[in-house]
Amino acid sequence: MLHLSTLITRPVLAALALATVSAVAVHAEDAKSDPALANSINKDDKTSESEPELLKKNAAVKVEDGKYLDAEGHPTFHITDNGKKLDWYSYSGYRRYHAECHVCHGPDGMGSTYAPALKDSLKHLSYEEFIGILVGGKQDINAAEQKVMPAFGDNKNVMCYSDDLYVYLKARASGAIGRVRPNEKEDKPEAAKKHEKECMGS
Repeated sequence: MLHLSTLITRPVLAALALATVSAVAVHAEDAKSDPALANSINKDDKTSESEPELLKKNAAVKVEDGKYLDAEGHPTFHITDNGKKLDWYSYSGYRRYHAECHVCHGPDGMGSTYAPALKDSLKHLSYEEFIGILVGGKQDINAAEQKVMPAFGDNKNVMCYSDDLYVYLKARASGAIGRVRPNEKEDKPEAAKKHEKECMGS
């Protein structure tokens, strides 16, 4: 039997997540790419599996409070210094992924015998779909097997960093970064500090 706190918390967090999606998903169809926001990736990194079309589609067109946004207004990555330096959210997403997700989905989003490679899933999943799956979970059932991803709507260690996870996995799917442990990163934006404090309740 579910605890009352879970029954209350999950719908509230789901509503907040969906409200965030609605607020962020403002199309910027007239946005022009700023050359200063172009990604500088390491062309020699054979683990990055570069996807030129996705790199173009996911390119940052603007930055707001340290968060990079694509032409649809969704969070995206910004890689500089020949692939060595990540924006804060991609770096944070790497850390969160390897703290919360890699046990099932494999290191670096590569997948495992019982969970899909998220570096591949993010080639076609939209931001809204990704957030929806994080909040509510997902079941894939066929004649041979049943795969179930639990809902994380009441897990602050996941939901408070959902954009970070999305941006990191989007960078992996696009081939902007490979199977590397990032060392260099942009400074943590004040907006990220404020969001973390408010979301984690500290």
